[in-house]
Amino acid sequence: MAERYGTVLVVGGEGEKCRLVAEGYGFKDAVTPGDIIKDNRDTTPFRKLTEEELNHSRARNFNEVEIEAIFVFADSRDWAGDQQIILDLLMSKKGRLGTRSETFDEGPPIFFSHNDVVWSTSHELTRIGMGALRASLEAMFKAVTGKELQTTAYGKPQIGTFQFATRLLQQWRKETHGIDSPPETVYFVGDTPESDIRGTNEYNESGSSENTWYSILVHTGVFEKGTKPTVQPQASVDTVLDAVKHGMRREFIRAPKTKTANAECY
Repeated sequence: MAERYGTVLVVGGEGEKCRLVAEGYGFKDAVTPGDIIKDNRDTTPFRKLTEEELNHSRARNFNEVEIEAIFVFADSRDWAGDQQIILDLLMSKKGRLGTRSETFDEGPPIFFSHNDVVWSTSHELTRIGMGALRASLEAMFKAVTGKELQTTAYGKPQIGTFQFATRLLQQWRKETHGIDSPPETVYFVGDTPESDIRGTNEYNESGSSENTWYSILVHTGVFEKGTKPTVQPQASVDTVLDAVKHGMRREFIRAPKTKTANAECY
């Protein structure tokens, strides 16, 4: 992505964190909503930058800038302002702010780092997350233009995320233990049926996995104990520790006695 796109808008997180992450990934020109508001304070009528935000935001003339892609790296801290700027770009001519496409299909592509609609916090009920922002933008784009917005989300439950994890596990095993193959079984522990469990199950059943992926749902996050999960896991336990114990018991039962004896020596 960093090689494909030049100037990009990065959205979400606190302060300059997402810009720094983008630059760490290799993006050469990452701009933030704060930069855009600093250039034209009428962009978001109800959003005013603090002195600290003004100091950190970078000054430039966006009439001369073509934004090639939009990346939502983290949850938005200002839905109204961020969505206004994102919609302006999506409806623009080739990513130039202040322009409007007649066909509404000339704007830059938009990418989300994950698609969880809700997530668990210290609040007793789940809170809305990045997936909700994605759904909101798609609905607003349709309401304003009459067209469907094409968006791309990474992370769970997309299969590519699990393929990447498999490659990392294989690399770690090779570098650490000299074993050039992925683990025979990966126990994936998660608290969100729609992303964690769905992604694990679909990858395991896709035929593209070189190994077995086993989904375990825990009751310590998004999922509420006593309710029926929207996607059925292969196992359901109370805590992460219970999930680890479940996996260990399952491996002990499945393993040959010689393999188990060797394992007990460590």
